[in-house]
Amino acid sequence: MVGMISRRGFLETSSAAALLANTASAKQLKTVGVQLYTVRSVLPKKPAETLKAIEAIGYREVEATYDNLDKIWPSLQATSLKPVSIHLNENTIMKGTDDEIARAVDKVKQHGFSYAVFPWINPPDRGGLDKMKALAEKLNKAGEKCRAAGLTFCYHNHAFEFEPMDGTTRFQVLLDTLDKNLVGFEIDCFWISVAGHDPVEILKKVSGRVPLLHLKDKAQGTPVMYKETVAASAFKEVGHGILDWPPILRAAESAGVQHYFVEQDSTPGDPVESLRQSFDYISKLNF
Repeated sequence: MVGMISRRGFLETSSAAALLANTASAKQLKTVGVQLYTVRSVLPKKPAETLKAIEAIGYREVEATYDNLDKIWPSLQATSLKPVSIHLNENTIMKGTDDEIARAVDKVKQHGFSYAVFPWINPPDRGGLDKMKALAEKLNKAGEKCRAAGLTFCYHNHAFEFEPMDGTTRFQVLLDTLDKNLVGFEIDCFWISVAGHDPVEILKKVSGRVPLLHLKDKAQGTPVMYKETVAASAFKEVGHGILDWPPILRAAESAGVQHYFVEQDSTPGDPVESLRQSFDYISKLNF
């Protein structure tokens, strides 16, 4: 009997110790940012009020968009929000001259950003694998200009890159063609999932090449597709959809992600309120 009690006590003590160890090792995101595309419906009209509201929620970093930078810059400077990353105008990279690209890079640098991102390819410009390879070469050249300016250049994915083509995908072409010393990735968890992949799987695949991550949740029942014509209701606040965030964040940390931005392409009402809901979840999440 004594032996049984001692064994039971040992197991209970060991279980408690393991629970405490797991709790102690649990991590939380210390800094969370916002991709300002989320508030595009209100930001141009009320830049100061919108940015101060984002700051008050608890966000500390922003990812801006190049086309409205001048309009929001004074209001952004009036907050403590840190300008970390910016989405460039895709046409500047795809169709601009070397001088136009250089001027855009210089402007981004002067405003104190650390990352410049190629955000999107219009459907008519996508083409097949050869066209994606040609784009990757342009991105490498833009990446050279960014590196010379002290910036890191990244490619932001959607769903179309994962469409199967001739035994491979456009995304694989990017992995194979982009110079990892010149162009990194900004992985968007929502679009990875829409394309039928697990964000954890893709984060492992791009480990060491992914400094930026978009946090965006997906509604139950969203069909797998390789285009961006999902229903507006497919976009959910982080923690309010079906993505499993603790393993995603663990994989992101292991892959070398440095900055996390909440982005919700469509919100059911006030986008600032949606950002609040996402932050409330993320700020309490242990992973």
